[in-house]
Amino acid sequence: MSTKPGDRNNPLAKAARADRNRKIFIQVGVAAVLVGLVAAIGIGLAIRKHDDNKGTTAASSASFAPAVTHDPSTGAIPPNVTPGGAIRIGNPDAKAKIQIVADLQCPACKMFEGYNSDVLAKAVQNGSATIDYNIISFLDRASNGNQYSTRAANAAYVVASADPSKFQAWLGTMFGKQPPENGNGMTDDQLIQIAADAGYTDPQVAQDIRDGKYIQFVKDATKAVFATGLQSTPTVYVNGSQVQDAKTLMSPGGMTSAIENASK
Repeated sequence: MSTKPGDRNNPLAKAARADRNRKIFIQVGVAAVLVGLVAAIGIGLAIRKHDDNKGTTAASSASFAPAVTHDPSTGAIPPNVTPGGAIRIGNPDAKAKIQIVADLQCPACKMFEGYNSDVLAKAVQNGSATIDYNIISFLDRASNGNQYSTRAANAAYVVASADPSKFQAWLGTMFGKQPPENGNGMTDDQLIQIAADAGYTDPQVAQDIRDGKYIQFVKDATKAVFATGLQSTPTVYVNGSQVQDAKTLMSPGGMTSAIENASK
């Protein structure tokens, strides 16, 4: 529709133009949100594949046993990690043995943690489960070259080495403050502050985070995890069997029945 010169000063014409512009802005905003969601899902779930020609991988089998090969001359090895490079939390003799593979930049991992953190913490506290956390690093590309994924994973091993009893609370805060994808991630100072807020006040913790003490180990552990054929994060196993039910993984308290059944 053409606009006559006089229409520019007409209140009704101005209102019509404003309404039309508002609708355009809304449409653009909705489109941007949809694009963002698609990107988040794609980055969170589309994990590096080591053999695109295989239809079935070890990740869909009833076992997950990465074996980390790490040369100590290239960097420190975190104390008390499992042979698979996992941070073990809880009673090692518990009947329910849970394995969780996650990247701290992964949006889907954040969702899993949000839905199940209370259940997992309770299972550790009451002794019904032991949890192996494989905190890996493959999403550095989502932090604008800042290597946030790798530095966050390093921080995970630093704090778990200092005091595993505070690890789950720290992990929940880290996911709660997960930076947006394709941003700059968090700085070392921010990682250090989150650790301090979780009770890790030893100056050595701050120094080890800043120095990237376990970065090479993180890289080697990540390679070992992907070498099993794992394809996505979060990947969760209970007593050796992969949990593939979306409701169990992504609904409030969804892991409750899986842990209870494994504890019998």
